[in-house]
Amino acid sequence: MGSGEQAGHAGPVSQTSTQTKALQEYTGLSAVEVAARVRDGLTNAYRVRTSRSTTAILRANIFTIFNAILATALIIVLTVGHWADALFGFVLILNTATGTIAEVRAKRALDRLAFLDAPTACVVRDGREIDLAVADVVLDDVLRLRSGEQVPADATVLDAEGLEVDESILTGESDPVRPRTGDRVLSGTTVTAGTALARATAVGAASYANRLAREARRYSVVTSELQVGTNRVLRWISWVIVPVALLLLWSQMHGTAISASSAANAASAADSAGAAMGQWRTALVASVAGVVGMVPQGLVLLTSVNFATASLTLARRRVLVQELPAVEVLARVDTLCLDKTGTLTTGRIALTDVLADDGAGGLVDATTALREPLLALTGGADPNATAKAVREGLVGPSTDGTALPGPESVEPRVHDTIAFSSRRKWSAAVLDEETWLMGAPEILFAGADGGPELLAHAQRLSTGGVRVVAIARAQQSCRRDDDGEAQLPEGRHAVGLVVLSEQIRPDAAQTLAYFRAQGVDVKIISGDNPTTVAAVAADAGVVSPSGGAPTALDARELPTEATDSTALDALAEAVEGAQVLGRVVPEQKRALVQALQSRGHTVAMTGDGVNDSLALKDADLGIAMGNGAPATKAVARMVLLSGEFSALPGVVAEGRRVMANTERIASLFLAKTIYASLIAFVVAITAIGYPFLPRQLTIVSSLTIGIPAFALALAPNDRRYRSGFLRRVLALAVPAGLVAGIMTLAARQWLALEGAEQAQVTTAATLVLVVSGLSLLTLTARPLLGWRLGLVLLMAGAAVLGVLIPGVREFFVLAWPDPGTWLTIVVAGSAAVLGIEIVHLVRRRLVGAEPRD
Repeated sequence: MGSGEQAGHAGPVSQTSTQTKALQEYTGLSAVEVAARVRDGLTNAYRVRTSRSTTAILRANIFTIFNAILATALIIVLTVGHWADALFGFVLILNTATGTIAEVRAKRALDRLAFLDAPTACVVRDGREIDLAVADVVLDDVLRLRSGEQVPADATVLDAEGLEVDESILTGESDPVRPRTGDRVLSGTTVTAGTALARATAVGAASYANRLAREARRYSVVTSELQVGTNRVLRWISWVIVPVALLLLWSQMHGTAISASSAANAASAADSAGAAMGQWRTALVASVAGVVGMVPQGLVLLTSVNFATASLTLARRRVLVQELPAVEVLARVDTLCLDKTGTLTTGRIALTDVLADDGAGGLVDATTALREPLLALTGGADPNATAKAVREGLVGPSTDGTALPGPESVEPRVHDTIAFSSRRKWSAAVLDEETWLMGAPEILFAGADGGPELLAHAQRLSTGGVRVVAIARAQQSCRRDDDGEAQLPEGRHAVGLVVLSEQIRPDAAQTLAYFRAQGVDVKIISGDNPTTVAAVAADAGVVSPSGGAPTALDARELPTEATDSTALDALAEAVEGAQVLGRVVPEQKRALVQALQSRGHTVAMTGDGVNDSLALKDADLGIAMGNGAPATKAVARMVLLSGEFSALPGVVAEGRRVMANTERIASLFLAKTIYASLIAFVVAITAIGYPFLPRQLTIVSSLTIGIPAFALALAPNDRRYRSGFLRRVLALAVPAGLVAGIMTLAARQWLALEGAEQAQVTTAATLVLVVSGLSLLTLTARPLLGWRLGLVLLMAGAAVLGVLIPGVREFFVLAWPDPGTWLTIVVAGSAAVLGIEIVHLVRRRLVGAEPRD
């Protein structure tokens, strides 16, 4: 295998013998040469972050606009006010620390999983092939390129055997290229067929490897409805807070200036100056209270904590989340496309029979007759799973216990080979000047002598759920077109059938039943015969919407690519009602995903083969199996490292928990911003005194929002997702916040007009706000059973104790309500509860009823 001419002819077939011959000519670098290159820094080591750095996490959690606002308010309070009014500063520190710790823990867990899932490269050193980390490849290393792996470094091909490379990462074109001896292959591209030896010419920062890997993972950014909606609201709030805060500060100072001027007429100049200074301090503290109330300081925190906690939970289940927002996409998935082999089945296949036509309409065992052609077809340096299964079945012990000869027995008689390609769906080998072919019956037997008879047998066998591979022969060799693509030879003769059995995953039926119950449409997409795939799918529990056998389509009758809207619509219409699609080529998997997305579906795609990578990149959520090809795992947003199909329900449940719980807490935080902004605005334009101190608003928000929100955010929740997150949140938060704000202002103004003491006014306003907040909490925590009811009662009890216990009451500058104050609290609080309940009922009618947990 030393030259391009030799590679094209007389190519050895056996993996062992091929490697032996290659190693005789390419011994690779010695240990001394490797050490010298490591000293010179000529390695493939190039730091690629699997997640945000700890510094980036700290920066993201600390340096936010709301933290800046609250930090400024904290400094003002500590400078001109009482330390007790700086209580919100402790909440600020606690929130920031909690969010940071949660994200750092998730980062470490994901980094550990990413390390375990790190790709390896095969290199030749000192005459031996060894597997090592991609980062340990050095300049001039001789690389063994194998099907399903990414090229680890830029390299020049030394020898190729049926090598096909997918360069879509670079060019966007899915057609494979076929590098020959002397051609260059770029790192980050994917070997889709064949094998080769290549010498590394550029490594580390000088190559494309890590940059392309990152680009592949970010082929399209995960669209997070939570993040988009939350960020939009936060931008609105940030625009409102500053002008309202300045207006509130001006109005409070203006009011205190008038008070100070009046005081000057009744007291000495020194006393007047002191009174004015005290009034201005009071105005500043009141303005700070207004700002603190308007900031939804826990919303961003708990959204991040929710994502981080979900990622950590999934990491413990050996699910690698490559992008945190992908957790949310899980909740939105309504269509799940599964690859049969390696996902629905275990991926392990075994040779069952080798059959030929007996000439009388039946089949006869042909294992002995077809042994040598099959050994020639299934040799090669890097056989696929089917070839391995056939070879293992052929070289096992004979009936008398002796070992049967392996591929090396026919190697000298093999003059050419064409590696299997999922695009062509066949492979070939020239044995004793005769071309033998193995592949899909529908393709090899089309136009072949004796093809219709054996094809009918193949279709009959396929209904039993077995995989059937065709064997054909021809006297002519395979030609190649102008692009180097191998073409089927003319004059083919149908020879026989290879029957292989697959094992369905034991958890497949239960997992599919879960998705069916959750309203997720499951589609099985495979390159195998649609009849075979339908039989396997039926055994695994896939059914049609009517409950009958799954509907199967042959993808060869569908467009290969959705090049325009008409083709896309036609493809979408065809696959909408099908549960099984067979004979699908890689480009079609991609087009099928795009067609489903064009109908408004949120599509998740699972797969393990390199032929799945294009579809995984385009899907809303690409999920790779842990035993899949490195190239497939590189572009997936999630990797099931355990390789267990049963992990998917838990993954989907985490996504739904994140979405449902974030919606609950968002309503709480945004309602607080609404009522705080309303109170601040009304106080500002009327120049009345602000009814709260910062410490009072801190305890109100802690009891009705902060503490309950943490419990609700992290609680189990399997509520099915519905689109319209932001619309539903605002439909509750805005009117409920307005009701709470209006009732609080009404209580404050009523008592002020009655001439009540300031302490009574503040106490009434605070308790009405607590009642309003608890009323909203009961809505978001529903159903009020078990711990949820206990949570609401605990928060209500803490608020009551805050008024009952003298020391606590004094700390928060509250007073024991007198009868008039109690009446005001009862009336305004009841009106707030009634108003919020009406808001809830109207919202249910306008935006739809909320599904229960």
